[in-house]
Amino acid sequence: MPTKISRIEELSRQRLIETTPRFWSSAELTEIIITGIRDLWRDIVDLKQEHYLHVNTTDVFYAANSDRLTGVPADVHKIYLIESLYHDSNDPNVGLIFTPQDYNSIHFQMARGRESIDPKNDAIYYAITGQGAPVNAPIVLCAPPVTSLVQTRFCYVPTLGDLTTNDFVPIPGEADNALVAWTVAFAHAKEREDRAPDANWLSVYSTEKQHLLQSLGLRQYQEPEYVSAQFEDYWS
Repeated sequence: MPTKISRIEELSRQRLIETTPRFWSSAELTEIIITGIRDLWRDIVDLKQEHYLHVNTTDVFYAANSDRLTGVPADVHKIYLIESLYHDSNDPNVGLIFTPQDYNSIHFQMARGRESIDPKNDAIYYAITGQGAPVNAPIVLCAPPVTSLVQTRFCYVPTLGDLTTNDFVPIPGEADNALVAWTVAFAHAKEREDRAPDANWLSVYSTEKQHLLQSLGLRQYQEPEYVSAQFEDYWS
């Protein structure tokens, strides 16, 4: 069962010996919990195991004679993949691929200098610019331009967005203990003259976080992460 943020507050209050709010308000602890969720989320995204992968096949297009994608969602944190959306060899965009490239690279410069191309059996370079979420949607610049609209499969990691006490914790892998340790550590800062979080509870959080990341580091066991090299037995 997923855990609600309100349940993390309840568990944290048990460690703080304050089951009824007096010194720490519910709003204070909820804010601390959400900050901890975001801290875990950032590192889980960096595992690149697609825990938060979102696939959009309806909104993002490369319009004719344009230099950028349109319809890029406002919540894009990282882009996993962009590809033309076609179903069989009879579709107009068959063989068209989107390839990431530095905007100032020689390849991108040459592509910008081309006339609009028939969008099939060719490559479109793209560069991600702008602040991105949560400030705004990133600007995905493309080249060369195309003669007709290309619908894309746009795969990305969205930001978490706003969270409230009634939301479920959006962290995989049994993160309750880590979030409780984080919450207690930063709640104790309110009691301290220097307003620093409790070092012992931060140590507990760090340990729990490392165990969590290790458990999330590989999502399938069907195929080995590394394979034997050809003639490896003869290397020695």
